[in-house]
Amino acid sequence: MRVRLSKQLLALFALIIALAFYFLNPLALQPAGTKVIAVAVLMILLWVTEAMPMAVVALLPLVLFPLLRISSIAETATAYSNPVIFLFMGGFMLGLSIEKWNLHRRIALNIVRMTGTSGNHIILGFILATGLMSMWLSNTATAMMMLPIAMSVVHVIRETNPEHKGINNFSLSVMIAIALAANFGGLATIIGTPPNVAYVAFISKQYQYNIGFFNWMIICLPISLLLLFCLYFVMVKWLYPNHLKHSEATKTLISDQINALGSMSGPEKRVMIVFLATATLWVSRQLVNNLTGLNLDDNMIALLCAVALFIIPAGEGRSVALLEWTDTKRMAWGILLLFGGGIALASSLENAGLIEQLGKWFAQYAFNDFLLILLVVTISIFVSEVMSNVAQVIVFAPVVSSLAEAANVHPLLLGIPMTLAASCAGMLPMGTPPNAIAFSSGYIKLKNMVRVGFVMNIISILLITILCWFFLPFIL
Repeated sequence: MRVRLSKQLLALFALIIALAFYFLNPLALQPAGTKVIAVAVLMILLWVTEAMPMAVVALLPLVLFPLLRISSIAETATAYSNPVIFLFMGGFMLGLSIEKWNLHRRIALNIVRMTGTSGNHIILGFILATGLMSMWLSNTATAMMMLPIAMSVVHVIRETNPEHKGINNFSLSVMIAIALAANFGGLATIIGTPPNVAYVAFISKQYQYNIGFFNWMIICLPISLLLLFCLYFVMVKWLYPNHLKHSEATKTLISDQINALGSMSGPEKRVMIVFLATATLWVSRQLVNNLTGLNLDDNMIALLCAVALFIIPAGEGRSVALLEWTDTKRMAWGILLLFGGGIALASSLENAGLIEQLGKWFAQYAFNDFLLILLVVTISIFVSEVMSNVAQVIVFAPVVSSLAEAANVHPLLLGIPMTLAASCAGMLPMGTPPNAIAFSSGYIKLKNMVRVGFVMNIISILLITILCWFFLPFIL
């Protein structure tokens, strides 16, 4: 009862602040802008305080915009059917099918087995397995899938090395590695983490500019991989070395779990084929269109993949398809609503001229492109420690786009770095869901997470700023 009451008080606080912006008009805005900023303040405060579920907050524009005559419900509702939302829906369904038939577990265990069973090699294996999975699955689902595997490995290592001084560092490193690798792996693809999809949806809506799946990977995959390897060296070579040697017991545990899975089943093979076909189409879409005269885009490919999963039979005597509609009960439908609400809010802020005004104010502090990117990335990564990264991108995307226009640079030159930085928070458990999942293991103390997270935040700021500043102009 106490928790419900505190959330009600937080919601009341958010409403009072929003009403204060409406009636007091501290920014001296025009009447139309005053109404929009009041709704924006209300939504942002509800997101930040988590007084209401984020998806529910995202529905507010459908009620408040027509009520306050900001826009009609028909105009507002178009934001909730943005094409990029269907890209993420298809990606979600592909991830569900991979999880349903246990293909994700087989891939992860084999990657860990291939990297070896010394302390450092096990950590590297978990980083690579988590990072690879997170490129294609939700980073939250990836962390939840890897945690029980990691707990089993840590348990065996502790049993076989009870007196080893490095065992605590090893346990800590594995758990933090899962959290941060899930965050960093998601940077590589558009569907890897919700902030990426939120930003691509905004760009598509605002500028009618479609960022191709392959173009995103050209710049973001190298950043993702570099961050994963930096994470390895920071954890095992600098902050928390473990000095654990090769363990036959760990090797046996991994082998036993792989053997327990048996040979790859028919459904696993079919899901793998759909997965590879989808990834291939995403990467080679332009070539396919040129050769066939089709007009495929990434959203259509994702939906084609999803439809195929509902049609292709699982085989082996099963009277079901690879994916059944009942499986979608586990899908994060709220995320799709969140994107729609964010796009609707961004559009209203833009139409009221507030984003352009804020961008011009911000631009006066920009001396050159590099410093501007550095400033945006630094603010984004530390704000994301205390704010939902999806909500942050929804709020920041129109701001940095207007800032880019005021500074006379391409919007993506600031938008992509801002979006990537929003997924790199590693200092606090509430920064991202994978952080909270790993922290729940009990092996991580807050001071350890803050220490590692701060170092990786600095590395992330430098890598994202330098690589985006250097390479993005060539791609754009």
